[in-house]
Amino acid sequence: MSITPLSDPARFAKRFADNTYHYLFEVTQFVDLIRWVSPRPTTNEQGVRPTLHKIYHPIAEFVIAMMQVTQVFSVRLAILTLAMPVFLMFSLVALVDGLVQRDLRRWGGGRESSFVYHYAKKTALPLVVTSWVVYLALPFSLHPGFIVLPFAVLFALSVAVTASTFKKYL
Repeated sequence: MSITPLSDPARFAKRFADNTYHYLFEVTQFVDLIRWVSPRPTTNEQGVRPTLHKIYHPIAEFVIAMMQVTQVFSVRLAILTLAMPVFLMFSLVALVDGLVQRDLRRWGGGRESSFVYHYAKKTALPLVVTSWVVYLALPFSLHPGFIVLPFAVLFALSVAVTASTFKKYL
């Protein structure tokens, strides 16, 4: 049975994290290397494994933490991917509102300024990118709505201002 991301988002995020773990750590045989290096070598054991154990032993907890952080990062990446329709919906509403404001301004003989348009246009993409960076970089757990919704509103405001101050003919 095929799963679509929108039918069961929790299962999609879990499967995305599991697949990321599988490809990054199991396919590359990183987990096998850790299992091979982790046990304490015997006193008369020679070769590469005792040397690798001496290197690995002090950083073992950090390696395990790195693997867990990678899984959390994958879950957050899946959540942000599933949150992108919010940006699309907000921007469509803002675009329509901005174009209506533009038409009202033009038909009412209002003043045009390309200064506002150019600065509003420059803020749109950085708002989307910043929302991803902020949510992915948080060192603590936070509901994605507290990050996604404010940035989606700011993005929509940017789109609305851009559309309302657009000077060219459509």
